[in-house]
Amino acid sequence: MWRAACRLASAAGAVGAGGDGAAVRTLAPAICQARRSRSFRPADVPSPLPFLGLRGGAVWPGSGERISLRKISIATMPEINTDDLDKQQVQLLAEMCIVIDENDNRIGADTKKNCHLNENIEKGLLHRAFSVFLFNSENKLLLQQRSDAKITFPDCFTNTCCSHPLSTPLELEENNTIGVRRAAQRRLQAELGIPMEQVTPEEIFYLTRIHYKARSNGIWGEHEIDYILFVQKNVTLNPDPNEIKSYCYVTQNELKELLEKASRNEVKITPWFKLIAETFLFKWWDNLNHLKKFVDHAKIHRM
Repeated sequence: MWRAACRLASAAGAVGAGGDGAAVRTLAPAICQARRSRSFRPADVPSPLPFLGLRGGAVWPGSGERISLRKISIATMPEINTDDLDKQQVQLLAEMCIVIDENDNRIGADTKKNCHLNENIEKGLLHRAFSVFLFNSENKLLLQQRSDAKITFPDCFTNTCCSHPLSTPLELEENNTIGVRRAAQRRLQAELGIPMEQVTPEEIFYLTRIHYKARSNGIWGEHEIDYILFVQKNVTLNPDPNEIKSYCYVTQNELKELLEKASRNEVKITPWFKLIAETFLFKWWDNLNHLKKFVDHAKIHRM
C-alpha cells in the first residue's frame, strides 16, 4: 500500500514541477512515512495541504476511497495569531467551507480560516458562499450591520445575511441548489434568530451567482462565488449581538441614501453588497413579483 502511495506522491511532484512542484513534493515524505507502519489512510496526509489536485482520478491505496485528481492547486496555512480576536468568532474559523474552482465545481474543503486569509486567496483559494436579500410585505429590504466582533468587514452594513454552505452532506447537495438554500436557512436562524420554520429552503429563491474578491485588511479577505438568494416574507427577528450590531428595513430611497453616505465614507458597507446594489439590486427590487425573468443559473457574473 505504501509503495502505491509513494508513487502517487512522486507523480504529484513530477506533474507540479512546472510551478507548484516544490509545494507538492512536500507531500511525498509525509505519504511515504506510511512505509514505517505498513499502513496508509487519506487522513495521514498533513492538514497544511487541504486538497491535492491532479488531472484524472485515483483510489487511495487499501481504502477504496476515490479522489479526484485535478490541476495542481495548493493552499498554504500561514500561522496567524488570533489571540486578539473575538473568541466566539475564532471558534467559527474551524468550520469547513466548500472549495471550488472558478466554474463553481467542488474540488475540496478547507477551514473558514484558511479560506479567508489573503495569503491563500492570492494563490487562488476560492470558496462557495451565499447572500440573502429578505423583503417584508411592504417590499422593504432587511439590512444588517455586522458586529464589531466579525473578523472580516466588521461594523459594515450589508444585505440580510451573508455566509457559506459548509462541507457537510446536507449542504454539499447540489441538486436544485438545495445545499446552499439549507445553509441560508441555518444562518438566518443563527444570525437573525429567524425560526427555521418561518423560512424554509423551498421559500428561498435562487437568482444567479457572482464571483468577487476583496480585502478586509492586510490579513483577512474574501474570495467567493456568491449565490444570490431572495426571500419575500414577514419574519420574527431575534439577532445574535455577536453577529449583528444593528438591523433595519429600508426602502429603495433609503438604501440609495445609505450608499451615498458610504461613498462619502460616512458609513461602511461590505464590498459584495456594494457590487450587487450598484449592478443588479434595484432592477430586481422593482420586479419582486416577476423575478423568474432574471434567473440566470448558467452564468457566473465576474465582478
